[in-house]
Amino acid sequence: MENRKLCEAPYNKTVDWTKWYILWADERVVAKNHVDSNYKLAKDGLFSKVPIVPSHVNSINDSVSAEEAASEYEFVIRQLVKSRVIGVSDTSDCPKFDLVLLGMGSDGHVASLFPNHSVLDENNEWVTFITDSPKPPPERITFTLPVINSASNVAIVVTGENKAEAAHLAIDDVGPDCIVVPARMVQPTKGKLVWFLDKPAASKLEGFQFSD
Repeated sequence: MENRKLCEAPYNKTVDWTKWYILWADERVVAKNHVDSNYKLAKDGLFSKVPIVPSHVNSINDSVSAEEAASEYEFVIRQLVKSRVIGVSDTSDCPKFDLVLLGMGSDGHVASLFPNHSVLDENNEWVTFITDSPKPPPERITFTLPVINSASNVAIVVTGENKAEAAHLAIDDVGPDCIVVPARMVQPTKGKLVWFLDKPAASKLEGFQFSD
């Protein structure tokens, strides 16, 4: 996650950080000081450098099982919806986040929604869990596709040539015979989807040219 610009002028002084509420679209069920923790990555890169209200940063409970962590995290979101911090979609009962920021793996996964995994079909829960992630660590919690697709804005950030094929499969009109990667399933119902790619990641997109 690229946070450097937000930590610099003018954003570090002009953004009203008191209005920010932070949650994780997915998280590894590891200690908060673990190298694999998304919380640690965000804290080191952003939260420790800008005046976000500490109580507005909602990390998972890392001392319980993945299943319990997912259940508790959904409860946290439901409380934020109840207090109207987070809105509700007018087309489903899902929370309507202002922004869901995602990366994409070389296999086309987003959040912890991996190809050919049963979690892709989860439509009842807001937050679910997996214990068999194909990349370590195995235990994770993740927003479900209905929650991601209920957001007002979804941004997918992709860098690196090793993700070029997945970006092609996710973005281009590849036809019905190609595999459907999870990133392609990100299709906001009423929101806006924006892709941010560097040149290597975009190198296999059809008819796409960068200007020098």
